[in-house]
Amino acid sequence: MKRLLALAAATIFMTGSAFAETTIKYANDWKWEGPAAPFLHALEQGYYTDADLSVTMDTGSGSLDAIPKVATGTYQIGSADINSLIKFRDQNPDLPVKAIFMIYNAPPFAIIGRKSLGIMSPKDLEGKTLGAPAPDGAYAQWKAFVSANDIDASKVTIENVGFPVREPMLAQGSVDAITGFSFSSFINLKSNQVPEDDINVMLMSDYGLDLYGNVIIVNPDFAAENPDAVKAFLEATIMGFKDTFADPETAVKAVLKYNDVAREAVELERLKMAISQNMITDEVRANGLGGVDMDRLTKSMDQIAETYDFENRPSADDIFDASFLPAADMRAVE
Repeated sequence: MKRLLALAAATIFMTGSAFAETTIKYANDWKWEGPAAPFLHALEQGYYTDADLSVTMDTGSGSLDAIPKVATGTYQIGSADINSLIKFRDQNPDLPVKAIFMIYNAPPFAIIGRKSLGIMSPKDLEGKTLGAPAPDGAYAQWKAFVSANDIDASKVTIENVGFPVREPMLAQGSVDAITGFSFSSFINLKSNQVPEDDINVMLMSDYGLDLYGNVIIVNPDFAAENPDAVKAFLEATIMGFKDTFADPETAVKAVLKYNDVAREAVELERLKMAISQNMITDEVRANGLGGVDMDRLTKSMDQIAETYDFENRPSADDIFDASFLPAADMRAVE
């Protein structure tokens, strides 16, 4: 009888521990900076735990980094550039990873130059040197930017630079301009003693590119087996976004906990730039957080096709799955 009771108790314990929480490993696109505050704030506030999720979050090394990690199942969920995801799906049709939530309705892709080095407009890049990390999400749009702005690419010298030295090289004048995310490069240049009025940020969305930006992506097998967990993850994340929009000063403190070299004033400025320029747009105000306009997504793929040769072009439905999004009223923002 004692053995039977012990076995029953063990079975109950094992069943409870096995099914009480779903484990999710999340791969961020980049290191912990201000724009990651919604995720880290949700983690710190226990929103994922409250949703019966055991979530861990790791940094990344660029907008492409999380795609193969999530596609192969090393991570269940991550964030990445949707345009890079489109190309990945074209090149890897047997790895059907999808986007399920739009983070940057307006992408922060930019060319950042110094006015003192003669960079005032896209055409000024001709005869100049552009510093661009090979895996950079903004650099991935370079050919489309060239096409949209009638730039003679043969007159632009591309120098492959590492992420850590990108802004310092521009500050030193070793390159004339760089590709990057607007809010990160702008802040980093100021930290490298470049006067604010000498920095010229050319958002690609202001110069002919109608693209979306970073998204949350999910492993397809995990999503099929755990649809409720994926929905719960998005609901908890949206709570993190709404808290961040309402009180960025508090939300950014979560970033400081995970990045002990971050400076609060710097990351708060970076976060506020991302909220105003990339996260909350007219489209988001009209339709709510996280969704996309499928016609716009298709048109953005047409624009990518102007400078990229598709072999197995996916459709918009192949790229974005809205079925895990909460109801529109939960996603509404002012």
